Amino acid sequence: MSSNLLWPTYSDPTDLAGIEAVPLSDRGLPSSTYAALVRAAELWPDRVAVSVLREGQHWEHPARRTFGQLLHDVHQVANLLHDLGIQRSDAVAVIAPNCAGLITATLAAQVAGIAAPINGGLSPEHIGELVRRSGARVLITADDQLDAAAWAVATHLVDDGLIDTVLLVGPTGADATAPPTLPNAKVEYLARLAANYASTEFRGTAPQSTDLAALFHTGGTTGAPKLAAHTHANEVTDAWMIAANSALDETAVFLAALPLFHVNALVVTTLAPLLRGQHVLWAGPLGYRDPALYANLWKIVERYQISTMSAVPTVYAVLSRLPIDADISSMRMAVVGASALPAAVRRDFESHTGVPLIEGYGLTEATCASARSFPDHPRPDAVGQRLPYQQLKAVRIDDDGTWHDLPRGHVGTLAISGPTVFPGYVTSRDSTGFALDGNGKLVDDWLDTGDLAWIDDDDFVHLAGRAKDLIIRGGHNIDPAMIEDTLRGHPDVTDAAAVGRPDVHAGEVPVAYVTVRQGATVTPDQLCQWAVDHVAENAAAPKAVTVVDALPLTAVGKPHKLPLRADAARAAIGDAVAGVSAVRGVSAGIEDSRTVVTVHVAAGADHSEIEHILSRYTLTWRITEDNPAH
Repeated sequence: MSSNLLWPTYSDPTDLAGIEAVPLSDRGLPSSTYAALVRAAELWPDRVAVSVLREGQHWEHPARRTFGQLLHDVHQVANLLHDLGIQRSDAVAVIAPNCAGLITATLAAQVAGIAAPINGGLSPEHIGELVRRSGARVLITADDQLDAAAWAVATHLVDDGLIDTVLLVGPTGADATAPPTLPNAKVEYLARLAANYASTEFRGTAPQSTDLAALFHTGGTTGAPKLAAHTHANEVTDAWMIAANSALDETAVFLAALPLFHVNALVVTTLAPLLRGQHVLWAGPLGYRDPALYANLWKIVERYQISTMSAVPTVYAVLSRLPIDADISSMRMAVVGASALPAAVRRDFESHTGVPLIEGYGLTEATCASARSFPDHPRPDAVGQRLPYQQLKAVRIDDDGTWHDLPRGHVGTLAISGPTVFPGYVTSRDSTGFALDGNGKLVDDWLDTGDLAWIDDDDFVHLAGRAKDLIIRGGHNIDPAMIEDTLRGHPDVTDAAAVGRPDVHAGEVPVAYVTVRQGATVTPDQLCQWAVDHVAENAAAPKAVTVVDALPLTAVGKPHKLPLRADAARAAIGDAVAGVSAVRGVSAGIEDSRTVVTVHVAAGADHSEIEHILSRYTLTWRITEDNPAH
């Protein structure tokens, strides 16, 4: 196959039309993630595929596996899983921090069955519900040396009768010890058992493009955990769209530090490099939460000649303040996503490092990425141009659910169609497999993203807020229903609504507005503490609770959060500019479905200090030389 057919020139926004002139089916993409790994091992058997650090402090001696060795390892684990009874429609639950064993296990689970990675930081109740919904009976998890909390979760799942086989992974490079025992489950180290299985081929039925590859949990707006299903075609196609980036050739080296329960870690820093034969350096189990990784990051870039990395805005805000103590000239770009990028973070990182910060846009229900930017063609006001073969549009959605396409340049709900759109959420499971449903997010093969955006004539996406309620705190999706249900559980609270408040460090943080029963004396601080004590996820604990007489409603009596988001933004910016003497007040309103904050200043005032403060937030703002409305 022609290299140009699989890897067309894709370095400029004008390349999109030429790429799409060739049908996707003619590109010759691998049929599955397993086929992609087999292809890589055949093309580059002795090339290093992954290097894995034990932790950020010990970064000079990673564990390495070539593409040939990685396939060898995956075959052994996949054959073990097959021998344990895992079939094509069976899920394997995976709860562990990043380590060498986890990379192999995740790929192998997709070969033998379906990978179901789960964030071990969720509440035990949520984890139990996700495992129950996945139907997994086999769990791959961390031993107590790698992550004592994950091991504790495993024991609870076994005690609850959800899991009967536990396969352990330990710290990268560590020797396996005698496994612990549990009365109601088989427990053994994954590598020790897998060593007894064939490494040259998979003994089961290889996955096909339409088979399910993974179940990713995703934050929703219903209060219940959701499992979004991905097919092998979804993952391979999206990975190819990302890998078809002419700025990163086969010599590129990726730094990966996001957790593998996140679609970015699997698609952007596992599967995309796999297709291109690129080397990935994985940080330790703490990833970007490891202070030692930041202390040594520039040295790591120089040592391993890192070309690119992928992270959330909060990571780049930290890196912008780290003295550069090494040669980082190998860095060609840095990729940012998961939450909105403040203009100040971009400015500070690029001026500090000289490395272009490239935005992307995506969501789990569209596999991972749906838009990308270009290092040599910056468009800072957009999150990127749509990826090839994905179609994007803005729509107006009536109260009865009817969709109306909007002209380019008009703000509406962003919708996506194409080969990366997921087949649905898991609703149930029987002997034949999973029942999937779009739960209202899929309309005639179009995905309702819940984001507000407009699309320009060059197919670049410009975000304008969110139609959905999801709160994104430092890249962590928080379901507001979780907060609201917790607060409604307080005996004095009659209703509650949670929204995101703009935040310099996290992008946004949750805050809540509540109504209370007549005569109640409960204070906002007491309600905050109640939420901290009772909410299912620590990250969801609201930073502030405001008691109001009534929560806003739409004309048809539905909850209306836009005014609350505007009030939260007004309060956040009011606090931020409180020390600026020229400021006379701050107001906020809704314009074209987006929050707009206005800072009112004295006539003739210098705007520079205020502009510097506001540039650190991802919101629409203006400065006016008048008095705030009363």
